[in-house]
Amino acid sequence: MREPILKTKNMLVSLKKMNFNMYRKDFLLTWNKSTEDIKAILTLSEILRGLYRDNVNLRVFQTGLGISLFRDMSTRTRMAYASACNLLGLGTFDMDESKTQITHGETVRETSNMISFLSEVIGIRDDMFVGRGHNFMKEVAESLDEGFEKGVLGHRPAVINLQCDFDHPTQTLTDLQHLNHYFGSLENLRGKKIAMSWAYSPSYGKPLSVPQGVIALMSRFGAEVCLAHPEGYGLMPDIIDKTGEFAKGSGGSFTVTDDMKEAFKDADVIYPKSWAPFEVMEQRTRLVNKEDEKGLDELEKECLARNAEHKDWVCDEDMLSLTKDKSAIYLHCLPADVQGVSCEHGEVTEGVFEKYRIQTYRQARHKPFIIAAMILMCCFRDPVSLIDDKFRGNKHRTG
Repeated sequence: MREPILKTKNMLVSLKKMNFNMYRKDFLLTWNKSTEDIKAILTLSEILRGLYRDNVNLRVFQTGLGISLFRDMSTRTRMAYASACNLLGLGTFDMDESKTQITHGETVRETSNMISFLSEVIGIRDDMFVGRGHNFMKEVAESLDEGFEKGVLGHRPAVINLQCDFDHPTQTLTDLQHLNHYFGSLENLRGKKIAMSWAYSPSYGKPLSVPQGVIALMSRFGAEVCLAHPEGYGLMPDIIDKTGEFAKGSGGSFTVTDDMKEAFKDADVIYPKSWAPFEVMEQRTRLVNKEDEKGLDELEKECLARNAEHKDWVCDEDMLSLTKDKSAIYLHCLPADVQGVSCEHGEVTEGVFEKYRIQTYRQARHKPFIIAAMILMCCFRDPVSLIDDKFRGNKHRTG
């Protein structure tokens, strides 16, 4: 038996033994999923990637739509979601709210049901305003529950978080899968120092969900997670508390520092990424709710000036030299603010980014399979047997 086929077979055996439970449950926040659920997603994702590489037909849906609703810009996640749906046999519909009846007073409850008659999954990105994104996803989910319970919907589509104000599960699980590959196993993450650090950006209002999702997820696997940011650039307190609890439970550690150098010292993994302070994001949401354009303009000017006080928070060669063996693995959700390329001053210098650029592409390539695994786990009672049948049948894609 060829080694890749044997590897896939062994992973299927391993997946069958896992105690996961995601059927008919939406995937909104990683910290609401068990560690076994997380491991199952990663394992199934790797199985799907191997079968796709071997040209096995993975179309488990005979019909149906994967709906996407992006309230913020997206390249990687948008394409990864569409690719995942296509891989599994779903058609895709990228919903443009401006072309719906929402502007005529159609409610979330109504829209959710109207788009779901022949849909299998709804992916949503709503990440820009604190208190909106996650709550919107929950409202969609509750509307689908009602539609299904009342017999309006023949089945209940799954809701997948493609990034909200709290978390970015498809990205952070992609990051975790990349580290799983890089270090050889999740167990090998134990004791590794992961520096999630704020870095300077010439833009304002970047979401909190990536740093929050990263620290909350990585702390569950025994890593030594260090969060670094200038004073006043903190994340949501509840998620900080959750991360501390996860670290304690996994035998890892969680520390917070206002010194980027301290975070990078002896780090195995570095993740320099800009975000807006939690308090700023709260203030921004209040101004948006009041439709205060003048207030928003003033806040943006204040925040850009505040950011400019921390241009030294940049991942450059000197910072990299502080890391373990001077060659920590660099992670980024992309696009990065690359100093001298996309901006004058930014998160990372051109030299450092170019050193790891191809590696960041390898990091991103896991996302379609992560999303496909989420869809399978949420939509099918026994996804393992389903994929095992595909593996044993070995029916190839055309072409």
